[in-house]
Amino acid sequence: MQEETARSAIDTFISAFNASDDSYVTALLSQALTSDVVFWGPLGRSEGIEAVEQFVLDIRRHPAGTGTMVRCSAVDMPGEWARYQWVFTTPDGGPRLAGTDVVHLRRSLIDQIIVFAGEIDQSAS
Repeated sequence: MQEETARSAIDTFISAFNASDDSYVTALLSQALTSDVVFWGPLGRSEGIEAVEQFVLDIRRHPAGTGTMVRCSAVDMPGEWARYQWVFTTPDGGPRLAGTDVVHLRRSLIDQIIVFAGEIDQSAS
């Protein structure tokens, strides 16, 4: 049951990256995150849905064009934290970013996110 709750929150979070329009991003994030979410991203620590929203919008505006974010692993929840792997693919089908996120849930919503991301080596594809 705990893994199902985590998977649902994570998949809603990921859906914000794939929203049909930027105006839907906040609504999707509000369904997945606590208002005081702590976000540990590539540029450091920030707090609140607005900080996560800015990160999502930055990814959506990738220089190669609007891409697609997908969860590419099962949600693993060995304790209080859940983890999963993701990949961001640009319109031409080339992977640009991949990583692992670790999330903590409170009341069925994500209250902490740690993002481990990096460029994919195109020669390994």
